[in-house]
Amino acid sequence: MNKKRRQYTREYKVEAVRLVTEGGQSTAQVARDLDIGANVLQRWKKQFTEDPAHSFPGQGRLKPDDEELRKLRLENARLRQERDIF
Repeated sequence: MNKKRRQYTREYKVEAVRLVTEGGQSTAQVARDLDIGANVLQRWKKQFTEDPAHSFPGQGRLKPDDEELRKLRLENARLRQERDIF
């Protein structure tokens, strides 16, 4: 039986992290209450703490800095190909 991977909205993740950071509950307790893994909640907490404004960008989306880096790498590869043609 295939277990479908659950997806959570940004708002859900932020609220879960808030329960741990401001709610006075342990990570393990909040994880049990929400029926998610404690390691998942700990990872969300770390991501949110490192960059609250750009954490959890969503499926297929990148943080602005990562998106810029991706575009620059693509442009670099294109310019190398053009250079190699000449």
